[in-house]
Amino acid sequence: MYPLDVVKTRFQLQVGTGPGQYTSIADAFKRIIKEEGFSRLYRGILPPMLVEAPKRAIKFAANDQYGKFFLKKFGMEKVTQPIAVLTGVCAGLTEAAIVCVPELLKIRLQSKEYGSKYNGTMDVVRKITQEEGAMALFNGLESTLWRHGLWSGAYFGCIYLIKDMLPKPTDKKSELLLNFVAGTIGGTIGTTINTPADVVKTRMQAYVPAMGPKPYNSYFGGCAHIFKTEGFAALYKGYVPKVLRLGPGGGILLVVYDKITAFMISRLQ
Repeated sequence: MYPLDVVKTRFQLQVGTGPGQYTSIADAFKRIIKEEGFSRLYRGILPPMLVEAPKRAIKFAANDQYGKFFLKKFGMEKVTQPIAVLTGVCAGLTEAAIVCVPELLKIRLQSKEYGSKYNGTMDVVRKITQEEGAMALFNGLESTLWRHGLWSGAYFGCIYLIKDMLPKPTDKKSELLLNFVAGTIGGTIGTTINTPADVVKTRMQAYVPAMGPKPYNSYFGGCAHIFKTEGFAALYKGYVPKVLRLGPGGGILLVVYDKITAFMISRLQ
């Protein structure tokens, strides 16, 4: 799945149209392998790999805790659709605070233009700190908050809605299928909603001083600039490889989480 993330980043960093740009997922894979080598499809994998398990665990745990908090706060006994969305947004914001720096390190290593400047994860940290200052490691934090808040709000909100609409599962097989379907739909809708934030985040985190003055410094400023200079479609660059990864990925995530939770509960009883 990670090579799709590399391709997504390459598409999001393409500005305008013209020769030399990727025209499709297949074209991107073919050219990256031919021009840069197969290993380039896995460049930058270490930072996200190190936080993958912790961030997923924290997101689901935070979602549960925020749910309890808001039920108590609003004097409610049962989760509703608005509560599911609200807890999802808060869980996403919590997750975003953890992944911002690893995301930036990943983007720098994935970049075609400037990725070869770095010799690895720690070299990225060292050079950014020396050349741009330590705070540059948090470039794109606001857009990262938007990206994760929007995705998780849509994801958990859709899961609640779908499970509420469909018949309750009668056995473990049907429960697994329901979780996968609900998670996949939630992941797809979340990706559709948050892709503009992801595009802005990617471009802000890929910025290096050699590019000249920053064209924007915020999520809304980025959306406005991209819309004005490249058109609405540019806000959805990289959508296809992104949804191919996070659509079914959302289904797998929910299935795995429920399985692990059930296993841990059975062990504690």
